[in-house]
Amino acid sequence: QVPLVESGGGLVQAGDSLRLSCAASGRTLSTYPMGWFRQAPGKEREFVGAITWRTGSTRYADSVRGRFTISRDNAKNTVYLQMNSLKAEDTAVYYCAAGLRLYVTREADYWGVGTQVTVSS
Repeated sequence: QVPLVESGGGLVQAGDSLRLSCAASGRTLSTYPMGWFRQAPGKEREFVGAITWRTGSTRYADSVRGRFTISRDNAKNTVYLQMNSLKAEDTAVYYCAAGLRLYVTREADYWGVGTQVTVSS
């Protein structure tokens, strides 16, 4: 079984919104904090945000704060990334991730295969 399954990427216009989903499988994995990362062309992979299952506490990169929102549905073992007011610079491959220390260190132990988000201006 694939541990992390992402969906929701696509092509949108600047100012539009998009919601990404990530389903986590396995009891151990579903207890790990979850996060989103992205990698734009020619740039290093960067942290976007993270969330904990128990409390729903969230953290965000400065570049997306106020525009992106991470949430979770514990019953579905699914984490969401709601992206609003998208900008061209948000264009990247977005990766779902899970990690024991992810919420604190931004280090991931498991990765999804990524989903492309393209924002046209």
